[in-house]
Amino acid sequence: MGMLDPVLLRSFVAVDREGGFTAAAARLGLRQSTVSGHVARLEKAVGRELLRRDTRNVEVTADGAAMLGFARTILDTTQQAEQYFAESDLSGLLRFGVSDDLVAAGFPEILLEFRRSHPRIDLELTVGLSEILGAKVAAGELDLAFGMRRPGERHGELVWRDRLVWAGPREGAIAPSGAGPVPLVTYPPPSITRRAAMEALEGAGLVWRTTCVTDSLLGLRAAVLGGLGYIVHAESLLPDGLVPLAPHVLPDPGDADFVVMRRPRPATGPEAALTVLLVANESRLRRG
Repeated sequence: MGMLDPVLLRSFVAVDREGGFTAAAARLGLRQSTVSGHVARLEKAVGRELLRRDTRNVEVTADGAAMLGFARTILDTTQQAEQYFAESDLSGLLRFGVSDDLVAAGFPEILLEFRRSHPRIDLELTVGLSEILGAKVAAGELDLAFGMRRPGERHGELVWRDRLVWAGPREGAIAPSGAGPVPLVTYPPPSITRRAAMEALEGAGLVWRTTCVTDSLLGLRAAVLGGLGYIVHAESLLPDGLVPLAPHVLPDPGDADFVVMRRPRPATGPEAALTVLLVANESRLRRG
């Protein structure tokens, strides 16, 4: 075992939580001497004193406080991994929603891996706008959703934060300010990127006209490549053939968070397994 053996870390965390070796041993179902031995081996492995002991008290040192943070992270991650790989026999219905922006890139491969790992889970997939998916989760119509929120909003578990950009075809340029309304290609309301685009233009005093409204990412891409206008989109998920406009050509639309949204209750086994997989594969879900 390495110096950060989870067995040793578990005893160390228990001593801190229970306030002593005797209580920690009782909680873990071990002898006091065993717990004491675990902590001593951990201290020897890292070469630092982690606990100060006297006849009545146990006090965590500065190095011990640092180790507690590492230990809790390691133990939590270990537990998630054990649950994920132990739950190949998970079963039941999982109603999962994902925003249209995310279904390209690496999402299909990750979804296929989940299906192969958990063949007894009956997965129902809904693709749509993030705010609609969030409302469906809140109403109990979906169990889990993966989509977007604006910075400052609190719902969902953050997976990554992305920069929103104005994007157009590889060839072509936006009309200079004052030369006419900005042509806007957009999802329908209540799209988050639509709202970000309009708020940015309005804040800069620019006029725009909507040249295409579609609830399909393929439709957005076709309209932009066809020269109808420009979109606001997450930079790391830009469709093929589209590129960000040069900075300052149009006002900054800000950022967006990609989050996993769950119903307000303890996660079921299928929900927890899919959440772990999505969070662990964040880099594969993004294009850049």
